[in-house]
Amino acid sequence: MRELRRARTSAGELAYRDLGDPEAPAVILVHGFPTSSHLWRHLAPLLSTSMRVLVPDLLGAGDSDKPEVPLGLPAQAAYLREWLGELGIERAAVVGHGIGGGVAQLLAAEGAVGALVLIDSAAFDAWPSEVTREAQAHAGGASPALVAAAIRTAFELGMRRGTLEEADLTEYVRPFTGAEGARAFGRWLRSFDGRGLEDATAPVAERRIPTLVLWGEEDPFFPAVIAERLGEAIPTASVALLPGCGHFLPEEAPETVGPLVAEYLRSRYLGRPHEHAPGPVRVELRRRPPMGEGGEP
Repeated sequence: MRELRRARTSAGELAYRDLGDPEAPAVILVHGFPTSSHLWRHLAPLLSTSMRVLVPDLLGAGDSDKPEVPLGLPAQAAYLREWLGELGIERAAVVGHGIGGGVAQLLAAEGAVGALVLIDSAAFDAWPSEVTREAQAHAGGASPALVAAAIRTAFELGMRRGTLEEADLTEYVRPFTGAEGARAFGRWLRSFDGRGLEDATAPVAERRIPTLVLWGEEDPFFPAVIAERLGEAIPTASVALLPGCGHFLPEEAPETVGPLVAEYLRSRYLGRPHEHAPGPVRVELRRRPPMGEGGEP
């Protein structure tokens, strides 16, 4: 992806990438935990052919500052609103994964969001998950080695299709290396609570925001029943379930997720006709390219 840029917020500098035509309609890709903007390395270039793609690292994660400030979902949504104001973005589509999906719902509740894509998203009262609460209990004073092991374990538990390449795991661990990095990881983890999330879906429904809900059928962190609840709560939602996949869909099935998201945004956000799916549908996974066929742009 493109080189990092930095923008100032009231809580610190936010790192982001900016792809595509700056005059095109904007889409924001919001990562979850314990990832970074690296999660979107496959999707961002694909979307950039027709949209301006903004890919931030949330404060406390990736290459953004890691200040001792509130880092919960409402705070993250507020920081992103500041950032978008600095960029002069008044309307955008938002794609969110995990807690990034929770942030996306909060952005939609208070801002001009043209379309939503929620991928294995935090929603309702399902956050923090049981696994996250257990990790929070041991977050204080974690060593760099323990942090690296925790991130590895998150992917091992969360993925059901394929495995994460070591180079990609290293990239996710990199921002939290060393003693200060480990402390920053602990701050980010301890900041998670459910405040603001239980009521975040109602405004999305009231505003009738076009919403694509993508879910791994075998997500161990956020069970697929949450996708069904979102489909029932949001009248404009289409729900797609990916069989044999877990929580990290952008890593497990990028060859399927990319075209699904791109086509949905082209139709519902950029204006081409699209039929609303009345209930959850199972999506046939595309063939995963062999090693050496393609890769990171």
